[in-house]
Amino acid sequence: MADKTRYNRRMYKAVTNDIQVTVLPNYLADQSDPGESQYLWSYTIEIANLGATSAQLLSRHWIITDADGKREEVRGPGVVGEQPILRPGDVFRYTSGCPLSTPSGIMEGAYRMVDENGRSFDVAIPAFSLDSPFSRKVLN
Repeated sequence: MADKTRYNRRMYKAVTNDIQVTVLPNYLADQSDPGESQYLWSYTIEIANLGATSAQLLSRHWIITDADGKREEVRGPGVVGEQPILRPGDVFRYTSGCPLSTPSGIMEGAYRMVDENGRSFDVAIPAFSLDSPFSRKVLN
């Protein structure tokens, strides 16, 4: 049976233009190999429309920085192959993953959205820490 232990259970939250983004990262010890400098996290994101206007998520922009300061930017359409429309009160949840070659790092970014009136805007994805529970604590 796979190790179902959950680590990094801190929740991160940001609200921009009535869109709330909540992130819950999880270190995947059973899929990581510290001896080979391979560390893997999953993260679950919940996007909630707290406003009175529908909005569609068009694209994502991630900034991923490892413990050595190596920075990677990732841009693309939608999330997990979807461009969800969030009506007032709707919540969209998905889980994805991030590999690093160091035992800690940080991720942050933004979603590009468009409301029902055609207005485009960015929604902040709060910075969240990726820390292996088996290594020296690093302030991220």
